[in-house]
Amino acid sequence: MQNRFKSILVEEDAYLLELVRYLHLNPVRAGLVRTIEELAHYPWTGHARLMGTTAARWQDVDFVLAQFTRPPDRARRAYHDFVLAGWRHGQRPDLQGGGLRRRRGCWEPVDELRRGREAEATDERILGGSPFVQQVLAQVNGERPIPRRWTALERQRAVRSLVERGARVWDQCPATVASSCKRQASATARAVVCVLAVERFGLSLTQVADELGVSKVSVWRGVQKGRALLARAPHLERDVLPALERHTPHGP
Repeated sequence: MQNRFKSILVEEDAYLLELVRYLHLNPVRAGLVRTIEELAHYPWTGHARLMGTTAARWQDVDFVLAQFTRPPDRARRAYHDFVLAGWRHGQRPDLQGGGLRRRRGCWEPVDELRRGREAEATDERILGGSPFVQQVLAQVNGERPIPRRWTALERQRAVRSLVERGARVWDQCPATVASSCKRQASATARAVVCVLAVERFGLSLTQVADELGVSKVSVWRGVQKGRALLARAPHLERDVLPALERHTPHGP
């Protein structure tokens, strides 16, 4: 076991699946299992329940599988491939944290953590994008939550303008960027669109998927790819983002 139990507040859309995979691959990193088949029968993670080899009423298997596709049989195959793709991932400090608990609809900081050896920066206890973290911190500190006033029309215009700018940067047709086209340049532009729309402006995966005409999982994968792209080439954010700034909803 690594340290004692912690509760971590997780932003569902952008981080849930990554965290599920990371946790269920713990036995692999520890050398306790050697193959994906062994992991499917390992009793000390929820992976076996998701694969249907064991059962536990307390685990919400359907909710996680529904993030991939339907029906359950197809979802399990997609989940299996997703876990296998992360088989060689090492430690992920960005997926570790803890220290906030939800109680009767409000967020309550765990004061004991601040006095002990686990004192951490507050945002390290929250796993999510910048808009999500800021909104939670505002609630914890008793401030007014940051509003999200995206109307359907604003959302459509914002994503469309982001797509057009991305298409121009990668010399692609906007229609191929806002689609499931697998051409490398179009997929790269789409990934940057996804990560900026989700992490900079707080749109959900579902909202972005609706505007791009792709699946929710495709947007999630785009966010992962987009993060890596922007980490290697930060100027891409400056190249694509200005088109979206004109459509950003502002608070009162």
